[in-house]
Amino acid sequence: MSKKPKSGNSIIRQTRLWSPLFMGPVVAAFIIGFVWPFIQGIYLSFCKFRLIRDAKFIGFGNYVKALQDASFRHAFWYTAMFAIVSLVLINVLAFAVAYALTQGIKGSNLYRTVFFMPNLIGGIVLGYIWSMIFDGILSRYGTSVLMDSKYGFWGLIILVSWQQIGYMMIIYIAGLQAVPEDMLEAAKIDGANKWQTLFKVTIPNVMPSITICTFLGLTNGFKLFDQNLALTAGQPFIIQPDGTSIKTTEMLALNIYSTFYGSGSASPGVAQAKAVLFFILVAGLGLAQLSFTRKREVQQ
Repeated sequence: MSKKPKSGNSIIRQTRLWSPLFMGPVVAAFIIGFVWPFIQGIYLSFCKFRLIRDAKFIGFGNYVKALQDASFRHAFWYTAMFAIVSLVLINVLAFAVAYALTQGIKGSNLYRTVFFMPNLIGGIVLGYIWSMIFDGILSRYGTSVLMDSKYGFWGLIILVSWQQIGYMMIIYIAGLQAVPEDMLEAAKIDGANKWQTLFKVTIPNVMPSITICTFLGLTNGFKLFDQNLALTAGQPFIIQPDGTSIKTTEMLALNIYSTFYGSGSASPGVAQAKAVLFFILVAGLGLAQLSFTRKREVQQ
């Protein structure tokens, strides 16, 4: 006798019965690994501590010190400038490469692999590799990325662009391949040239990919740490009138790290306050960007 097929209600009941068994460990890991440390980090941002068990609540003092820190303010503007420049450069080049590789040229699969490979290399390794490359070039002119902040800035731009263009390219290729062929044919029949087709048909239909790549480029630009540490470590630095120093190529994540391991019992608390402000900044910018670009997506 053949078994009677299960009804929809039976399947739903079994799903509800077994889902806690499979979802439980995932939810528990998420709470233990993210939610609890996040809540604890917010609490510690209001405390003075060297060890967590010795944390003493002091209110908004850490936030006041963080906002008064000239190095933190400099790192913010430096990171913002870096994020904007890298966002535009990476997305424009990644889209251009993706568009070229979807035009039926020979060896496109090989080119895709070559462009994507730098993304597989760790940021620390890339930082040291490019540090040697830049030093070999700039040493002929008596300078280096550690001696001139403008070279450090553009060195980071080149490094990150070389690493991330291939990854963004893959996302854009997926978007370009999803553009409806009938729309491209209709544009051709109507007499549209390649530029008109690109800006009036292709790009509007690739907006979901643009949304993703813009989000990744923006958040990655602000969160950059290991490449910054390996390439310049924030150098060079300038001495302030009060005796404190500002590292001219130090980005926000590296500034928080340096503050946490700095001297003084208040340093970890101030660093934790900076980290909370950093989270609010990146989360706010990311959500605003997603809202802005999603409104411009074309519904196919």
